[in-house]
Amino acid sequence: MRDKRERFVALANARVTKAIKTIRLVGNLSNRSAYEYNEDDARKIIRALAREVEGIRVRFEGGASTDTEFRL
Repeated sequence: MRDKRERFVALANARVTKAIKTIRLVGNLSNRSAYEYNEDDARKIIRALAREVEGIRVRFEGGASTDTEFRL
């Protein structure tokens, strides 16, 4: 049983750290001097990320989430 906990902690630390770094990279897209986007694009990105975070919450509470692919 301890092995499962140790694996969970190790994977959670690595995956959450990687997810945070990747989300920060998405945030870099907000640099208007480097990229051109409109408010609708920004809302779609934010909405897609929020949906995924909500899906994680549902799964940790025992539910199931659906797989989705993001496209602008």
